[in-house]
Amino acid sequence: MNPSVTVFNGSDFAFAAYPMTDESHLHEQVLEQLRDDGEPTLAKLFDEHRERLQRMVAFRIDNRLHGRVDPADVVQESYLDAVKRIPHYLANPAVSVFVWIRSITGQTLINVHRRHLKAKRRDAGREVRRRPGGAPQATSVSLAAHLIGQQTSPSQAAMRAEALAGIEQALEQMDDMDREVLVLRHFEELTNQETAETLGLQKSAASNRYIRALKRLREILVETPGLSFS
Repeated sequence: MNPSVTVFNGSDFAFAAYPMTDESHLHEQVLEQLRDDGEPTLAKLFDEHRERLQRMVAFRIDNRLHGRVDPADVVQESYLDAVKRIPHYLANPAVSVFVWIRSITGQTLINVHRRHLKAKRRDAGREVRRRPGGAPQATSVSLAAHLIGQQTSPSQAAMRAEALAGIEQALEQMDDMDREVLVLRHFEELTNQETAETLGLQKSAASNRYIRALKRLREILVETPGLSFS
């Protein structure tokens, strides 16, 4: 039997089970608290979502900045910017508070890229629809690396490199939006509603794209030589 690199268990790519809640009612509750308390409420919201925001930054940060920029610092900078933007958001709260603070965090990351890489924004990170969730787009490189995982065994190093190159090439053939939906739903763990708001899609369209992206991803992994897919 030929050795292979194990990527992930297919069961990981099931739809997440979220509590049945009235999202609209919760949205209004949070808005009321934000209007009444302002910055203290925003601080609590950032604390509540800090792990999700840091995970987003870690996934999307340019490889050249790993070890140089701490995702926690990017999130903290985002919080300071969000404090200034509370009145603007409350004047037109078209999306959930989390999607709003995520969009600010994404823009902060773009600014970090510009500062550290001394590059124009279009070179520091491609952007997916700027309504309102702008952030450096998930690349095939970053997605492939997360799918493969960290194989440290010397005997697997060559296989990992070969498999990584194969997956990167295959992922490049995916539609950009489908790849982005996959990252938002699986790696950032956004709900379908949050994904739809982030990309400016209808909920049904976001759901359909996720299903399509999962199907295509499974095909890619099955077809890539040297991978063990279960």
